[in-house]
Amino acid sequence: MRMIGLVGLLVALVVVGLLARKQLGGVAAPVLPTGSTATGDARAQSRQIQQQFKQSLDAAVQARPVPDDN
Repeated sequence: MRMIGLVGLLVALVVVGLLARKQLGGVAAPVLPTGSTATGDARAQSRQIQQQFKQSLDAAVQARPVPDDN
């Protein structure tokens, strides 16, 4: 009976290992552009993201009117 449990455990381990390898094998490293124009584009994009974040943070922090319960 213990042998059947051990074989079942090994089969489950093999299945999980195969699924994990399949999932990790599909992940590819992102390709980054090279050159000086890529650096300028990245800086501009970074500034734009920072501005958008600041605007949304400012909008969230603004005081909202509290309705009267009267």
